[in-house]
Amino acid sequence: MMDLLRRFPLPVIVLAQLFGTSLWFSVNGVWLSLSGELGLTETDLGRLTLAVQAGFIVGTLTIAVTGLADRFGASRIFAVSSLLGALVNGGFVFAAHLPPLDFVLRFATGLCLAGIYPLGMKMVIAWTPKYAGSALAWLVGMLTLGTALPHLMRGATFGLPWELPLLVASALALAGGAMVFLLGDGPHLPKSSGPIPLSQGLAALRIPRFRAVAGGYFGHMWELYAFWTLVPLLAGRELERMGMAQGFVPWLAFAIIGIGAAGCIGGGRLSRSRGSEWVARVALTVSGLLCLVYPLVSGLSPVLLVALLLLWGLAVVADSPQFSALAAATAPRESVGSSLAVMNAVGFGLTLPAIWLTSGLWGELGVWVALLLVPGPVFGLWSLARARVDSGSV
Repeated sequence: MMDLLRRFPLPVIVLAQLFGTSLWFSVNGVWLSLSGELGLTETDLGRLTLAVQAGFIVGTLTIAVTGLADRFGASRIFAVSSLLGALVNGGFVFAAHLPPLDFVLRFATGLCLAGIYPLGMKMVIAWTPKYAGSALAWLVGMLTLGTALPHLMRGATFGLPWELPLLVASALALAGGAMVFLLGDGPHLPKSSGPIPLSQGLAALRIPRFRAVAGGYFGHMWELYAFWTLVPLLAGRELERMGMAQGFVPWLAFAIIGIGAAGCIGGGRLSRSRGSEWVARVALTVSGLLCLVYPLVSGLSPVLLVALLLLWGLAVVADSPQFSALAAATAPRESVGSSLAVMNAVGFGLTLPAIWLTSGLWGELGVWVALLLVPGPVFGLWSLARARVDSGSV
């Protein structure tokens, strides 16, 4: 079994990533049922989403400052995190109506995801280093599908108990952890030996090119998760304008988020000829323009607006794997895992105010909250202009 898995390491890792990251938005996928049965509001949606993000930040910072990502086997950390994540995600079924326990369990889910997403990136680089931009595109594509998967599961089980999609997500996470555990660690990154200084994960920030690439990623992150949090609300608005039943919201939300996987994979293919920096710049420009344009045209045909949402979903995450590839190429080789973890931690820290602002102001501003996302792409493009990264280096 292990020999078979190691013949196809990239498919194994990206499938495990898909399964593991289905935990991320598992609650968002059943949001209509939670709001209807438990009376939760858009502010509660933002609160629970923020809990996951905060847990992920604490987890990635812990990994970064302790060097865990470079001290222990990535496959072991991934497997243990998947197991624990499945358990706490399943526990939410019994705590959805019990604040603040619901917040604590979602925070713990975020902690576990810190051992899945960044470690998945490290494993991709360790197994397939030649085309990091293209390989990471598949990984982030699966993260995107994993984020969208709860909406699909809820659409397929609409009318059944809302607990079912959450339990399915936990089962998938267990399967993903087992796959990676059997695969093991890749051969193309050196193993650390001896104690790792607490500052090792921060060392890459002293490299100007890494800081510039990270700045582009930070701008991208300001927009990405806030947009994903808003997707069910935006989809619901357009479906209501079309006179369609709310049962179609999970299906449309899945399409809007899930199409980002095609953006990641297509961007990865383009990165082989045009370079990671070019792909990141184009994707960030398109999504930034949509942040600005969407509310300005919000009175037009809902069919047109759904098309814009699909384009937005395609572009908003296509740059993410390219930023990771650029960062991995400029980080110190002996601390790639920790460097990516600290970049993730700062980037996800920026998702907190973005999610809080947009979800909290949705009731007052509606689609106009999209304008609050514009500064992210603007800053990211400005930082990329300073990067001067050789696109052929990845």
